[in-house]
Amino acid sequence: MPQVMEFKLPDLGEGLTEAEIVRWLVAVGDVVEVDQPVVEVETAKAMVEVPCPYGGVVTARFGEEGTELPVGAPLITVAVGAGSEPEPAAVAESSGSGNVLVGYGTDHSRPARRKRVARPAAMAAAAVAAPVAAVAAVAAPAPAAPAQASGPVPVISPLVRKLARDNGVDLRALRGSGPEGLILRADVEAALRAPAPAAQAAVTPVAAPEGATRIPLKGLRGAVAEKLSRSRREIPEATCWVDADATELMAARAAMNAAAGPKISVLALLARICTAALARYPELNSTVDLAANEIVRLPAVHLGFAAQTERGLVVPVVRDAQSRSPESLSAEFGRLTELARTGKLAPADLTGGTFTLNNYGVFGVDGSTPIINHPEAAMLGVGRIVDKPWVHEGQLAVRKVVQLSLTFDHRVCDGGAAGGFLRYVADCVESPAVLLRSL
Repeated sequence: MPQVMEFKLPDLGEGLTEAEIVRWLVAVGDVVEVDQPVVEVETAKAMVEVPCPYGGVVTARFGEEGTELPVGAPLITVAVGAGSEPEPAAVAESSGSGNVLVGYGTDHSRPARRKRVARPAAMAAAAVAAPVAAVAAVAAPAPAAPAQASGPVPVISPLVRKLARDNGVDLRALRGSGPEGLILRADVEAALRAPAPAAQAAVTPVAAPEGATRIPLKGLRGAVAEKLSRSRREIPEATCWVDADATELMAARAAMNAAAGPKISVLALLARICTAALARYPELNSTVDLAANEIVRLPAVHLGFAAQTERGLVVPVVRDAQSRSPESLSAEFGRLTELARTGKLAPADLTGGTFTLNNYGVFGVDGSTPIINHPEAAMLGVGRIVDKPWVHEGQLAVRKVVQLSLTFDHRVCDGGAAGGFLRYVADCVESPAVLLRSL
């Protein structure tokens, strides 16, 4: 007799506590394979296709498209064939089943499997013949309280979640003091020791004129809003900027691309310059540990770059950028940009950055004062490269000029280090040969 297994929304990592159903990939009655994606969800980090650790016939789905579910809420139930044992996700390492329970979901570096398997007559008949009471028991929708995902939790430990739940602490209201905003036991205990806040006056909804459109501040848009607000609340930032003659840089890029081999992007050249500058000024590749009251200088440069997509602003991260060539950087920028454009970035692609490069020149603007990507310590902004009058070798000439702006956390360094970093970047832009001294 088939055994009906319930698959719950797993912990997708990075402290996420809920996800919104974007699109169901299977219907009730479909036959699914082990590790087949069954639903596409949107978290505050990315769009993720969630694979099911069981193979069999789908007997129920929980939640309509657009519904937001907490981690641990039921997603689907699957009638596993008679005589077969369900393959627990936490131990099915060889098949890849259950990666979603301990990490970030399916591997987005390969095409997602959307093909529905033809429904075998024997399995379909077995599913239909299953006891009605058993199927009804798991198929009946019921309000699900936020529960803990089975298996390891990679970001917030089960003990921390239990401590918060038992004491009525909302984890979403806490600011984690660990790396990347990780919520630690000490954070929950500090919240329990804190005096109760004074009662706040009731919030009155903003009066909107007829025809106004209200857009929920949730999902990616809400996560961006919270991250930027937190950056402004916590980081005493300052900005310095300089205009640079990028004529020689553009000429060097043209020469590189005239040779055989992959094309090199301007962003890749600027990224290579940034990694060389961070080697000279490592204080800007750091973060502030508020719990320990320490500045933590980081050993590797995981370079984030701002990318505008239909879903909003995302910041994919190039790992170990300091060890990559311009060709490798260009290829990685291209790969991550395509994933961002198609909404296939995994949460792991969007976290762990140590420094961000923001090329807002693609929007046709000259300058900006970017907000630091918390918990990083600095961001370099690059405006458009445009022909302008410029004094070159004592003569007025038309040159390709770009404005560079650096926003930095004044806790990690003073203006001398920030100015030195920016001046070195500008020198490399104006004379790329300067960079050769760092290679």
